[in-house]
Amino acid sequence: MASLTEPASPLIRREEAALVVIDVQERLVPHIDGEGEIIANLAKLAQFAGIIGLPVIVTEQVKLGPTLPEVAWHLKGVQPITKAEFGCFGCEAFVQALAALGKSTLILAGIEAHICVAQTALQALDRYTVHVVSDAVGSRAPANRQVALDRMRQAGAIITSTEMVMYELLVRADTDEFRQVLELMKGE
Repeated sequence: MASLTEPASPLIRREEAALVVIDVQERLVPHIDGEGEIIANLAKLAQFAGIIGLPVIVTEQVKLGPTLPEVAWHLKGVQPITKAEFGCFGCEAFVQALAALGKSTLILAGIEAHICVAQTALQALDRYTVHVVSDAVGSRAPANRQVALDRMRQAGAIITSTEMVMYELLVRADTDEFRQVLELMKGE
């Protein structure tokens, strides 16, 4: 939290943040517009979280299968939370897992942008600073994704990108983490 003399920073602060990966599941992903880029960015975010020790919560919507292997592979040790609700805050297990982390900033990624991601963002805004990773969220229809990003922005969410999140959390270029992330980015 910023002091009275220091304004709050719009940048993501590592010690305050958690990554939330929403419903990136085998039965839904093939129907998402631009799925290849979205999955690549989700995999980068998952790898990045491991490099910097960023806490991650993963959700899975009932009946849509497991998290896509290309993403799950990089989230070893993270047990997905199964939910029936669209918005994650309707799921008590999610609320408890998030509260246990004690973070004030959520970095949201996943699918579908206009349903589960948007509802989660809108539910969170009265308690958290919310960053939505625009190139790591998707919907079946591009118009729904755009409406979701616009609505979340209008409600107060910060719309960002995979690289913006990574470099904001890295802060510096003279670290071993930065060198690892460069290797991750070269793998594009």
